[in-house]
Amino acid sequence: MAAESHTLLSATTESAPHQQLPRVMGFWDVLLFNIATVLGPRWIAAAAHNGASSISLWILAAVFFFVPTALVIVELSSRFPEEGGLYAWSRDAFGEFHGFVAGWTYWVYTFFYLPGLCFASVAMSAYVGGVGGARFAENRTFLLVGSFVLLFVAVYLNVIGLRVGKWLQNAGGIGTYIPLLILVTVAFVVWGEHGSVTHFTWAGIWPQWNWDAVNFWPQLAFAFTGLELVSAMSDEVREPRKTLPRAIFGSGVLIALIYIVGTVAVLVLLNDTAVDPKSGVFQAITAASAILKVGALGVIAALLVTVGNAGGVGSTVTGIARVPFMVGVDRYLPAAFGKVHPRWRTPYVSILVQAIISGAILLLSQINETAVSAYQILVAATVILYFIPFLYMYAAAIKLAYRPDRESTPGAVLIPGGKIGVWITSGLGFAVVLLGIVLSFIPPGETENKLLFALKLIGGTGFAVLLGLVLYARGARAKSRELKRSGSGTTAR
Repeated sequence: MAAESHTLLSATTESAPHQQLPRVMGFWDVLLFNIATVLGPRWIAAAAHNGASSISLWILAAVFFFVPTALVIVELSSRFPEEGGLYAWSRDAFGEFHGFVAGWTYWVYTFFYLPGLCFASVAMSAYVGGVGGARFAENRTFLLVGSFVLLFVAVYLNVIGLRVGKWLQNAGGIGTYIPLLILVTVAFVVWGEHGSVTHFTWAGIWPQWNWDAVNFWPQLAFAFTGLELVSAMSDEVREPRKTLPRAIFGSGVLIALIYIVGTVAVLVLLNDTAVDPKSGVFQAITAASAILKVGALGVIAALLVTVGNAGGVGSTVTGIARVPFMVGVDRYLPAAFGKVHPRWRTPYVSILVQAIISGAILLLSQINETAVSAYQILVAATVILYFIPFLYMYAAAIKLAYRPDRESTPGAVLIPGGKIGVWITSGLGFAVVLLGIVLSFIPPGETENKLLFALKLIGGTGFAVLLGLVLYARGARAKSRELKRSGSGTTAR
């Protein structure tokens, strides 16, 4: 019934705002967008910090989470290439309320994710100054000021439109991948000439099922997420049914490979205990530069990844902003969220609100916390809020698989194995993210005040979800009144 009312309302909407968005993204734009969005050098650093057992954890996460998730996203995006992506799929499968919850938590996660991403990105950029600049990676003032500058640049370029903003994402994909290739190359040169700092053994690579490893698992799974983001921009992709599956599979292979090989490379150059979980990639490149006596190498890599991280921030801003934009179009958020900029044809209100709240949380997260602890709180809150809509996505894939048009949708790329394949694939993803949510509430071992950590995390995520439910109730009442007025007007005529 809710889906029917959505269809009727959409049909009567004149000049739907999402139809005004220009289709400017081709295959390479989408592939590089995915790399900029998903691939994060900080996750390689975090994995290396966790030790050699992360190598097998990467492989397990790729097989049991990344591949199933990619298959689910490809099927849904090729069957339903609609602006809003995950929000639209959840709404179509379970109705307006569940669609809103999925869309709201998917948007709100960026309030915590963007500050954490900016924080880590600026820490990495400190290595542009070489060994002397590395000390700024832990300087709170440098991290805060740099984070706000990075956020401003990404927001500005995306407000003025994807025709310009997509080049930031493209540069982000290239600027993220090349430094990691540099890392892998120099690590294996050093390994061949001087040996490896870490002694790799089968026993060491095999998962160590201690509490720290289990606690690290949600971050590892989160590192593989983001392929669904570009699906929220389907109305801005040329030939989405053809472009999205090819770009998702292509970028997925590149991302999984570099995560695994990159972690090995860092451990070749550094002991796991010495790796900074934010900027360890550049610690490793700097160390290799000193050994090989090529000092400029670390500076070049840091310059590239600074651009790459700006692209990652930009892709997150631009992709996620389409969700509250579509919720605003559906009238469950204030009407301003559904506005398109008259000149640049972008959902500028969503982008600006997202940036302002993220900036406020960036400041609040620093209260009574060290830089490392503040970063860990942001990461944990991000994982919890982000994984809630993923539960909806996997469940939606199962429910929508029973629609009679599944086999006949032109251009759809379906999960192999029929409905059984959908259940297995979606079930694996559902189980991993549910476990990730539970484990994220547990403070990491190095947290100084575990009670304060837990209270901040529970309070922040709980308030975010509750605020969404209040806004939904407000929007539902307003929408109901509008439908009644529309119905009475029709009757009177």
